[in-house]
Amino acid sequence: MNFCSKVINLRVHLVSDKKLCCSTKMKNGFRNWSDVRIFLMVVREGSTLAASHQLGIAQPTVARRIEALENETGVTLFDRDTRGFKPTPEAQLLFPLAEAIEHAAGDFAAKAREMTTARPIRITAYSGNFSLRMTELLNEFSAMRPDITFELLPSVESLDLMAGEADIALRMARNEPDKDLICRKISTARWSLFGGHSYAKKYGLPKSPTDLKGHQFVTFKRGDQPTAFHKWLLARISPDQIVMSFGEIDLMHAAMRSGRGLGISNVRLLETDETLIRCFDEIEELTVPHMMLIAPSAYRRAEVKAFTRFFAPRYAAIFK
Repeated sequence: MNFCSKVINLRVHLVSDKKLCCSTKMKNGFRNWSDVRIFLMVVREGSTLAASHQLGIAQPTVARRIEALENETGVTLFDRDTRGFKPTPEAQLLFPLAEAIEHAAGDFAAKAREMTTARPIRITAYSGNFSLRMTELLNEFSAMRPDITFELLPSVESLDLMAGEADIALRMARNEPDKDLICRKISTARWSLFGGHSYAKKYGLPKSPTDLKGHQFVTFKRGDQPTAFHKWLLARISPDQIVMSFGEIDLMHAAMRSGRGLGISNVRLLETDETLIRCFDEIEELTVPHMMLIAPSAYRRAEVKAFTRFFAPRYAAIFK
């Protein structure tokens, strides 16, 4: 073979390879998923005319989309005759796969609807936070947005917002909150020592944090919660002065009202409680930020974002 023949042969191979590449590229170019729906309807109805009635589009458009699908896939899908469109053996093989795409699209749409449908906004906080004033705010927002509901989760336990245990939490942030959470400072929580009227009548009340000798105390203490109040007391009194410890704040308050002992509590929480008497001013070292924390996944929901913008400034105003 001379040099010219080799060059001609090389050009033939190059042209052949180029055509093969273009052909392969065309046959692997299936991109228009909506044509699958048209394909299914033509198979089921037996003609492009009947399919067009079911789909609500023009018959020529149906015929063009079938032709485009055949060009993209490189497969003849129908035998055409005067009686309609008859699926080829290749179309019959592709039909169950097309149905799988149809089902997947339906599942996709259903999941999207579920994700955009308003779900209850789950708020967790200590039960005392769900006061009449907070309930009034929830009612005011519900009057504006009756499509949004709430699920209230009263608990002293810190539910895991990042794990989806709740959407919003009202918490005393003694430690730095998770940096991934959305945080809004509501107020500064202040604490003092309180006692019941029967205790005050029998033993009197201390006048300052240095006047605790001879008094009895009840405390809040549980393993999954900070023990700042318990530790504050133990730094100033002997252990035998603590007569009872509780894992529920409401039970501790009940013991304080009954005269069993003095206890540390939130000043704002008990400011309207006439059954308990505050012994002295706020204990400055127990002061802590009161935070509204929102899970990022919840904040992406339009209803949670709308509620946060409404609720945060109004709830903060209660504590000013």
